[in-house]
Amino acid sequence: MTLMTPPPLDQQQQQEDDEMLVPHTDFAHGPQPMEVAQPENTNAVEAQPVDDPPSARFTWTIDNFTRLNTKKLYSDVFFVGGHKWRILIFPKGNNVDHLSMYLDVADSTALPYGWSRYAQFSLSVVNQLQSKYSVRKETQHQFNARESDWGFTSFMPLGELYDPGRGYLVNDTCIVEADVAVRRVVDYWSHDSKKETGYVGLKNQGATCYMNSLLQTLYHIPYFRKAVYHMPTTENDNPSGSIPLALQSLFYKLQYSDTSVATKELTKSFGWDTYDSFMQHDVQELNRVLCEKLEDKMKGTVVEGTIQQLFEGHHMNYIECINVDYKSTRKESFYDLQLDVKGCRDVYASFDKYVEVERLEGDNKYHAEQYGLQDAKKGVLFIDFPPVLQLQLKRFEYDFIRDTMVKILELAESQAIPSIGFAINDRYEFPLQLDLDREDGKYLSPDADRSIRNLYTLHGVLVHSGGVHGGHYYAYIRPTLSDQWFKFDDERVTKEDVKRALEEQYGGEEELPQANPGFNNAPFKFTKYSNAYMLVYIRESDKEKIICNVDEKDIAEHLRIRLKKEQEEKELKRKEKAEAHLYTIIKVARNEDLLEQIGKDIYFDLVDHDKVRSFRIQKQMPFNLFKVSNFSCYLQEEVAKEFGVPVQFQRYWLWAKRQNHTYRPNRPLTHMEEAQSVGQLREVSNKANNAELKLFLEVEVGLDQRPVAPPEKTKEEILIFFKLYDPLKEEMRYLGRLFVKASGKPAEILTKLNEMAGFGADEEIELFELDKEIKFEPNVMCEHIDKKATFRASQLEDGDIICFQKAAPVSEQCRYPDVPSFLEYVRNRQARYGCTLVVRFRSLEKPKEDEFCLELSKLYTYDDVVEKVAHHLGLNDPSKIRLTSHNCYSQQPKPQPIKYRGVDHLSDMLLHYNQTSDILYYEILDIPLPELQGLKTLKVAFHHSTKDEVVIHTVRLPKQSTVGDVINDLKTKVELSHPAAEIRLLEVFYHKIYKIFPLNEKIENINDQYWTLRAEEIPEEEKNFGPHDRIIHVYHFMKDTAQNQQVQNFGEPFFLVIREDETLAEVKVRIQKKLQVPDEEFAKWKFAFLSLGRPEYLQDSDVVASRFQRRDVYGAWEQYLGLEHTDTAPKRSYNANQNRHAYEKPVKIYN
Repeated sequence: MTLMTPPPLDQQQQQEDDEMLVPHTDFAHGPQPMEVAQPENTNAVEAQPVDDPPSARFTWTIDNFTRLNTKKLYSDVFFVGGHKWRILIFPKGNNVDHLSMYLDVADSTALPYGWSRYAQFSLSVVNQLQSKYSVRKETQHQFNARESDWGFTSFMPLGELYDPGRGYLVNDTCIVEADVAVRRVVDYWSHDSKKETGYVGLKNQGATCYMNSLLQTLYHIPYFRKAVYHMPTTENDNPSGSIPLALQSLFYKLQYSDTSVATKELTKSFGWDTYDSFMQHDVQELNRVLCEKLEDKMKGTVVEGTIQQLFEGHHMNYIECINVDYKSTRKESFYDLQLDVKGCRDVYASFDKYVEVERLEGDNKYHAEQYGLQDAKKGVLFIDFPPVLQLQLKRFEYDFIRDTMVKILELAESQAIPSIGFAINDRYEFPLQLDLDREDGKYLSPDADRSIRNLYTLHGVLVHSGGVHGGHYYAYIRPTLSDQWFKFDDERVTKEDVKRALEEQYGGEEELPQANPGFNNAPFKFTKYSNAYMLVYIRESDKEKIICNVDEKDIAEHLRIRLKKEQEEKELKRKEKAEAHLYTIIKVARNEDLLEQIGKDIYFDLVDHDKVRSFRIQKQMPFNLFKVSNFSCYLQEEVAKEFGVPVQFQRYWLWAKRQNHTYRPNRPLTHMEEAQSVGQLREVSNKANNAELKLFLEVEVGLDQRPVAPPEKTKEEILIFFKLYDPLKEEMRYLGRLFVKASGKPAEILTKLNEMAGFGADEEIELFELDKEIKFEPNVMCEHIDKKATFRASQLEDGDIICFQKAAPVSEQCRYPDVPSFLEYVRNRQARYGCTLVVRFRSLEKPKEDEFCLELSKLYTYDDVVEKVAHHLGLNDPSKIRLTSHNCYSQQPKPQPIKYRGVDHLSDMLLHYNQTSDILYYEILDIPLPELQGLKTLKVAFHHSTKDEVVIHTVRLPKQSTVGDVINDLKTKVELSHPAAEIRLLEVFYHKIYKIFPLNEKIENINDQYWTLRAEEIPEEEKNFGPHDRIIHVYHFMKDTAQNQQVQNFGEPFFLVIREDETLAEVKVRIQKKLQVPDEEFAKWKFAFLSLGRPEYLQDSDVVASRFQRRDVYGAWEQYLGLEHTDTAPKRSYNANQNRHAYEKPVKIYN
């Protein structure tokens, strides 16, 4: 991943899915305080910071290991790279049945705010009998205050660690080692790419670093960029719907912008949504799809054929018979070449392998027309190479065992999957200059034009860091083919030397020398997690044409105008943001705002200030000038035109927040205050929160309804706002405001209020004071006002609100006959439903498609939500609906569903760290969720002993049940060959058997996310085998020619009893009978002993038992008798253990 210092705010994305590498936590089921004991132990180095090295090895010897009576244990502190470190272990596991081990920053609590340090490290448990069996795992991490330790929760099984015969504990002593290399961390946030390098980067939308590295590579091929600029577009095109215009816009900004450039317009033009932007795809696939799309868009334009001219080469596939005069050839084009990394030391070795001649003989003879089956040679030779040669390095291969892609450099350390992936770490070199005419043109076909010199110079190196399903892409590029390299890493561009761009991307292992004589002096190695993935070479004879000049004359005028305007607007926004501290936002509420909002959004107060007119004014400007000058330009040209209020008729009131949390107009501005600056006035108005200045604009009108100058306000006068409640309509609305004398009485204004309400002059009305803001009070404070008491006696003051209604008896049909009951209803409704929002629901089976939307309260409980969903779906039992939250980062369902009543409210279901989603996923269960959560559900594939059938059974049992209980449940569901038949439960993973479950094993810990659980009858021969008999694994396999003859297992694996002196010929008879294979087909089968994927073919006379080890060992499934033949069986539909969600998909550009 990109190395960077933490941003000043919390901008770090966290991973929520199960990880192999995790910071440890002590909170399994709530806080668990514990003592950390320090046992008797010795360390191979004294903790001293003298001449501290950037890398070192620390050895920790732990005595009396089995007698440790503590949950976790720290080593002594040691120094590496100027920092204090220590090892943290959980001898009995951190809530798992594995040893848990982490590297910890020893002084993390004492470090200053914002500290960060980056380290590559490995942790080892030394095998003291045979060092080659030591368990070592490595990783890299950027440590910070939130993740001050990092490592492996499931480092190694406790059963292996505590087994005295294994060699990890000798004389009750355990030896642990840590190899640590501290790396420099670049300050990402203060780096100015344009200033430092002359280039700018691309912003990452979520997981688009793979796209960014490719776009930078294409942009820095000037001939390609010029062709993109010359693609015809018009000013009426929308970049979000036009790939050419979006790409032109992107390239223009990369060329002329001073800051990093966003790619959202381009991905929108692809037809992508946010989901696609969070999917990390393959660079090669995107490159091909994008070029094909551009090639299509260029047809019929002045730049038609550019893609072919730049990237297209041709090779010839041939098959030539050896004994007869027959040769078959086929010419094919390519835009890039896939080169093998595995088994090749450099690019030349890959090209040698590419043109390597394959012999077609024996069973693999070639069928030549007129000549029948013939021995032949098969190969590839190049007719011509393109000016820009793109080489895709096959750092990933398809692993048929995992049924997924694996990185060749990736160590198979996953705790959820056994270590059966490739652990190959080949160093792979590539030159600055690539000569494809070497050795007298060995790569060229006879038809190739030998006058063209195929000498290439390296232009770009695309790099991948991490594993196949995660990691980071960036690019090293020489834009002008000078000696200066640049690293394009999303938003950041840095200058780099040739060693960083080439040698450090060769892959393999890096040996770090020991610099401190107090440490173990043996050097140690780290796997390089970053390595070249794609190479771009430019032919020397074409570089003047390709590295051409591209300037504004190549850019269409409409595009220059459009993009310059965008840049100006962006600069204006940037300037406004930078100068925000110099300005104040003034929010002006008017009578019209109260009339608009009260009774709709507002019931208990007067106005929502976020919905009123606002102005951005310099702080130092006097308020008088704001009224005159600004309102001359704003009001008279805009506000006055909108409001129709001349400046001399305006009076402004300050709002004040009262102790009871109400927010009301408090007093008008004085002449002295109006002479102050806007900034000073803002601070006076609200010292607690002076981010903005809130004002109420009072405008008095005359008999002709035109504005008049407001009269002077005396101390005796108070400003009261009035609302009217209609019990029949259950409506409240704003009527207006009045100045009343504090010594006056409400009875004196009843006629005026009836006039304002449109009532008769003698209508009897009741008055209520609304005193409290509802969201801060448990009860509505709505008090009846005595009409005969003075306003002062009723404690009314400026800004208070009076609600009134008719006092006449109302119909019994009125649910809320008076103001207090109506406001209590509103309070209950808001408390019950809170703020509502629209939630998009998606079926878990179709996680990308919105199915329906529901408006729901944020305060809804789990039961409330599923009840609404069930009602929408027409489902009678809401308890059968299970919900899953949305991951805002991956734009996918979270791996685990929401536990029944596991969260309080809908708002909690939608929360993902500091982001709120509006998406929920649902699924319909066959039993109620509360019942399901108390059970463990397992999918078990039962293989019938005499019928060729497999039936999937769902077993649901209490979580504390055992495998024996599962088998007993199965016996009630399956058809057995005879009543006394015994059943066993196996763990199968991609056509190999990994485990036979003991009957007493608890099912709660069985992970069926990855494994197939297979049940079968135990054959009689296994029950009665003799003392010298052996039970071996037998698997079907074939070699995939497209995968370098790699072994691919398929079909159903099984056990077989073999006798001590039994030959392969005898075993074959029993296998044929067991599998019921016809003679003709069985004669084509080959038999081999396989160990770790390498077949050793057997002869009929070979004694099979002699090839297998006498005792069972860990990994015994990797030794098996292999049956090699073609896979002709139809694929079963159950494929029981797919992951819960399929997140990966091919790259598609829709437009």
